[in-house]
Amino acid sequence: MADQALRKPPLGRSHGGSAGARVTPAAPATRLSLRAGADAIGTLSLAFGLELPQRPKTSASVGGRHALWLGPDEWLLIDETGADLMGIAAGVSALHSATDVSHRNVGITVSGPDAGAAIASACPLDLNNGAFPVGAAARTVLGKIEIVLLRTGEEDYRVECWRSFSPYAFGLLSEGAEDAGL
Repeated sequence: MADQALRKPPLGRSHGGSAGARVTPAAPATRLSLRAGADAIGTLSLAFGLELPQRPKTSASVGGRHALWLGPDEWLLIDETGADLMGIAAGVSALHSATDVSHRNVGITVSGPDAGAAIASACPLDLNNGAFPVGAAARTVLGKIEIVLLRTGEEDYRVECWRSFSPYAFGLLSEGAEDAGL
């Protein structure tokens, strides 16, 4: 994995939003796109230190590491501690495919009582507690781009998007946060 500290963050020290919804760049993280069959899930879960979720719209989180279910054989792993996810994956003998996407993706956090409304201003998902509870994760769209959305708390979300789209996503989320505060 390339050293995240050597690369200029695409959003710098950006901040946006309103009193009800704050929009900030997430801290640097390592990310892994993981594909595997059902027979490898147990071995991979043990190696990564968390149970890979096996149901739609679910995630698992342990100590700054998150595994988001994206499809029947696909996960996005995010590690905020700087762990070498590719190194861990390379040590697993079960058949799988792992690709480091740390430099492709950027995380944006949206938090506060109006965070859901800020995201919903440009995202078609139902973000109410019953439909998208804490721990829910989904690949969806924000405006005209694909994102992965993780609800990390009652008033907290993490938006993952491609690096090249991050200024667009940040702007949409900031505008949505301002509108939610009116």
